[in-house]
Amino acid sequence: MLYVGLDVHQNRSSLCILDHNGKTVKQELINGPWPQMIDRLRGIGEPISVCYEASCGYGHLYDRIAPLATHVAVAHPGQLRLIFKSKKKHDRVDAAKLAKLLYLDEVPRVHVPNVAVRSWRKLIEFRQTLLGKRVAAKNQIRAVLRGNGVAAPRGLWTKKAMRWLATLDEELPAGEQLTLEMALQEIAELTAKIKRVEQELAKIAARHPGVMLLMTIPGVGIRTAEAFCAYVDDVKRFARNRQVGCYFGLVPCLDSSAGRDRFGHITREGPGTVRKLLCEAAWSCVRYNPKLRSFFQQVTHDDPDRRKIALVATAHRLCRIMAAMLRSGEVWRP
Repeated sequence: MLYVGLDVHQNRSSLCILDHNGKTVKQELINGPWPQMIDRLRGIGEPISVCYEASCGYGHLYDRIAPLATHVAVAHPGQLRLIFKSKKKHDRVDAAKLAKLLYLDEVPRVHVPNVAVRSWRKLIEFRQTLLGKRVAAKNQIRAVLRGNGVAAPRGLWTKKAMRWLATLDEELPAGEQLTLEMALQEIAELTAKIKRVEQELAKIAARHPGVMLLMTIPGVGIRTAEAFCAYVDDVKRFARNRQVGCYFGLVPCLDSSAGRDRFGHITREGPGTVRKLLCEAAWSCVRYNPKLRSFFQQVTHDDPDRRKIALVATAHRLCRIMAAMLRSGEVWRP
């Protein structure tokens, strides 16, 4: 068995091969795109185990390498930085380090979902990108109104208010008129795109039993349920439900020394989109879910300054409940 460490880039890759004793057999720089590196792995001619760092397109690369290797390990880039924190960085050195970690079976692995799940995740992230652009356009309109002393009515983004905004052109300077007009056009275009993306996401969610299961929780909608299912993928890959909260970065940082435990802010590891949606769902659960509302009130202790802490704790609690439901297949029961 040969152990291969790869440092992969778009136009060149570095390769390091170790033998079964952990000694370096060959180090090589491959100039060219991925297919040339794949052809080089195919030409080794012996059983190989491959390790590379997760980056953009790591799933596609995994699909190409998996048929050629006995084992493929995709390393977590954040945890690799903790292991190899160095001011001297080089592709050849990085490939050698990955090969050594693979030989020692100490690679901090990431989960590689199948093509359908990866596509699902990208569509969820694309929707978030569109939402961010629409919010930016709305903020631009608010800035125009505020800068010209125009009082914005409540419900500014309703159909009636949007028609009112379209009639303000004559009251504004020429430059502000153009800004308002283009921002309104952008909002209309983005809204149409978001609607189209959500229609496609709804089709995927309708075929996924986990999404329908999680939507039985009062306060959890389709957007939160689908994002949770897409990023958890297979809940059985987590040994305990509390590990799902760690995966989404909802647990506090811990500094424990000399018998003292110091807790800080949450780690914010993992996909930020799901963490954001879980916190939004937690607010809805506080309103519509008596069980989680009681937990929220228990954490706040009637202290307004603890509401944000209580919200994150409720989101963490909700996350563990959702994982337990996916594991057992039971619907929500208070």
